[in-house]
Amino acid sequence: MTGRFPLPGPGRIAWAALAILFFCLPLMGLPPNRVGLLNHIGLYAVLALSLNVILGQAGMFHMGHAAFFAVGAYATAILNTVCGWSILATLPVAGAAAGLFAALVAAPIIHLRGDYLLLVTIGIVEIVRIFLINDPFGLTGGANGLINIARPVILGFKITRPPHFFYLIWGFAAVSMLLFHWLENSRFGRALNFIREDTVAAEGVGVDTARYKLMAFVIGAVWAGFAGTLYASYMRTISPGSFSFWESVVLFMIVILGGSGNQKGVLAGAFLVVGLPEVFRFLKDSRLMFFGAALVLMMIFRPQGLFPPRRRTYAPPPEAS
Repeated sequence: MTGRFPLPGPGRIAWAALAILFFCLPLMGLPPNRVGLLNHIGLYAVLALSLNVILGQAGMFHMGHAAFFAVGAYATAILNTVCGWSILATLPVAGAAAGLFAALVAAPIIHLRGDYLLLVTIGIVEIVRIFLINDPFGLTGGANGLINIARPVILGFKITRPPHFFYLIWGFAAVSMLLFHWLENSRFGRALNFIREDTVAAEGVGVDTARYKLMAFVIGAVWAGFAGTLYASYMRTISPGSFSFWESVVLFMIVILGGSGNQKGVLAGAFLVVGLPEVFRFLKDSRLMFFGAALVLMMIFRPQGLFPPRRRTYAPPPEAS
């Protein structure tokens, strides 16, 4: 059948079959520790997809993403442990809190470019971490953090075991990919692509680059806040050490090594950066040497990432007759 509803190509069929096989892994007797590893990879994948909007699509060097992740996680933890809210009820509040925080901190720095923006965002994540440790309002638990965070309940079913969280986390990752794919192909996504390729040219044709960059920052932060809710309910304990600058570095590596601006690359980067060290855990401390060697070889032989972004082209509008 062709025409309006063409058959999917072999590439899409292969990806669909791979996705179905992946979602069947917990049902095929995968050990709980491996399911737990896939859950951690999924959390980082959601975070990296949100960072990809800022770094990959808008081209802004941002290494403070862990700050928005922390805001979402602590918003969920405080509302749940102090106010008694359910986990799902805290989800939109966590995203809104992270987005509002991003709007406040990004508005005065959005005009910065390159290394200057990178340095400022590093400062943001450290400010948030120190704030959480000092606990000026007596809500964050200081250096010890918060404990006894509840598990999510969906339609009366309480999610407790790693296989349950597998479907929650990776289901959220799948929804994220669909929404960000739609965003990338929207007018907003095309504007971000224009800004990433040539900011001066975008400004020259009337694109409000500051507004679009700020919107990208907020969208990425909102999704990082959602990931914070998933993380808090999965771990049940959070502390400032979970949101250090190193977490931002890991997310940055995932997007760059996987392929900045490519969603399949972001997923591949999550498996590479988060999963590879765990595969070689039997080597103990030596595994980091092999991981570092793999990153060096990657940058030498594949500097554009595992899945380079496809250069977008747009057909000119038809001439008026």
